[in-house]
Amino acid sequence: METHEFDVLVIGAGIAGATCAAHLAVDHKVALIEAEESAGYHTTGRSAAIWIQNYGAPDVRALTGASRDFLVNPPAGFSDIPLVSPRKIVFLSPADQLPQFEVMLAEGIGLHEISMASLHEMIPALRPGYAVRGAIEDDSFDLDVAAIHQGFLRQLKTLGGALALRSRSGRISRESGLWRVEVTGGAVYHAKTIVNAAGAWGDEVATHAGVSPLGLMPKRRTGVIIDPQPYLPADWPMINDITHSWYCRPEARTKLMLSPADETDDTPHDVQPDELDVAIAVDRMQQALDIEVRRVEHSWAGLRTFTPDRSLAFGWDAHVENFMWCVGQGGYGIQTCPAAGRLVADLVAGRAPEFSEDIIARVDPRRFAA
Repeated sequence: METHEFDVLVIGAGIAGATCAAHLAVDHKVALIEAEESAGYHTTGRSAAIWIQNYGAPDVRALTGASRDFLVNPPAGFSDIPLVSPRKIVFLSPADQLPQFEVMLAEGIGLHEISMASLHEMIPALRPGYAVRGAIEDDSFDLDVAAIHQGFLRQLKTLGGALALRSRSGRISRESGLWRVEVTGGAVYHAKTIVNAAGAWGDEVATHAGVSPLGLMPKRRTGVIIDPQPYLPADWPMINDITHSWYCRPEARTKLMLSPADETDDTPHDVQPDELDVAIAVDRMQQALDIEVRRVEHSWAGLRTFTPDRSLAFGWDAHVENFMWCVGQGGYGIQTCPAAGRLVADLVAGRAPEFSEDIIARVDPRRFAA
């Protein structure tokens, strides 16, 4: 039986695990363990990410803001291409969403109201009468998920870390103060610390390790690609309603990506789109935009996994020594990943994190211990 010795084992090689492993590898010997044949096969590989400051709970917004500089100005050698490209975000308010609109304007960061005339000029397909008011976030951008993910995996390898693909973790136990993780194929990994970055499988990994699950909630999210001819949407903003019941954004310059912003309870597996969700995405978009959909060119689904209170869970387990959680990213994993990786690395190393005590308390998984 092949045995490997490390300081830290990170389980799950999606964006969360890759980012944590790269940050940890600066001063630890790290192995990144992944069940699938490729890193990021599930949620990360299906993400159509965009950096939005006004999105998520306060802890999410704090990590989103703290990740901006890295994403806009990554270190030399991190990627051969830019990680971001500008994309404004528009929030449309039908009459029945005006109370939520007022709250968003009052609490939003870098958000301001825009006239309906300007919105119709910006989005020529916008149906008259759908929205009565609108707001725009100017300082936002599309994220190149593959470039970000591969950049962190490259950093890990450059720093001497190991990536073990096709290595699903099975039996996890403790021996003489070290974790022992058996993976498919028969290899065994030893380390002082485990970082659980397994996404939708996070509670399953915890159970294998004898750790109480947090009650993670995987939820299905659907994406749809259409051709919006005769419109050319390359320069359109991302479009949402205030209650986030649907959104659309340009895709590959001539296409449009739609989503019903669905959050259907699901289980950890290779999730596929449901035809009803695809139809709902098209219908909600067509209520707002005068676009004929002749056919759906492509559809897919991914799992966005939340904690019970929908805040992040980054920190030590309440009862089991040297078991670190890095889960519950929901739909915010890409836009928060640089700050999340730094935070987990600081906690493992015993350094003071860069965030306020309030934010650290919000993300601490020990809040679920009761």
